[in-house]
Amino acid sequence: MRILIVHAHHEPTSFNSAMTRQAMEVLAAAGHEVVVSDLYAMGFDPVSDRRNFTTVADSGRLRQQDEEALASASGGFVPELQAEMDKVDWCDVMIFQFPIWWLSLPAILKGWVDRVFAVGRAYGGGRFFDSGRFVGKRAMCSLTVGGPAEVYSDVGVYVSIDQILFPIHRGVFAFTGFTVIEPFVVYGPNRIAEDERRTYLTRYRQRLLSLDTAPVLTSPIGADFQRLVPKAGSRG
Repeated sequence: MRILIVHAHHEPTSFNSAMTRQAMEVLAAAGHEVVVSDLYAMGFDPVSDRRNFTTVADSGRLRQQDEEALASASGGFVPELQAEMDKVDWCDVMIFQFPIWWLSLPAILKGWVDRVFAVGRAYGGGRFFDSGRFVGKRAMCSLTVGGPAEVYSDVGVYVSIDQILFPIHRGVFAFTGFTVIEPFVVYGPNRIAEDERRTYLTRYRQRLLSLDTAPVLTSPIGADFQRLVPKAGSRG
């Protein structure tokens, strides 16, 4: 398989970085092709505006989706953005590796999604969910959170991890056609002993070696979505 890892942590000695290094080693040893977009190392610009394009549909007003549609049709994305889009097209499995910050994605990863998942490249033309652009591909969130599992439960102060990840699982992955693999979550890596961190890495190794058979989340049917929202789009 061809695997794209979108890595969003600024510190090479972090547990997120350890997970990405393990993924590269394990997957390559198993005969898979692996490409990593290390967003901080790349200096990826997360701001989505006219800097995305070499083409102009309307110089008087920036209608993002109109500009994306033109750029998709005419090869009008800037090279660094086109390269990321090509990686998504190339991969069979995409992994987001990141820490939860303020119950959400780090800004650099959210910006990557905003820029890379453009009209004509990731969605549009009535293609979403089970008829989406990326049907046949799989995607997974691999992440760390600061607190223990109990914090993200019915007895905790936050909602469950599944609820926190819903915008990514449903609004990004499933909407564009990916089959969504159950997330791999590491709770409080800075709060646990070294042997527990090693146990997490062992479990992650097992998950990586079963990406094609790992449990997946259910997704909506595109026809139902079209019926409810005839001119639906994932961005306002």
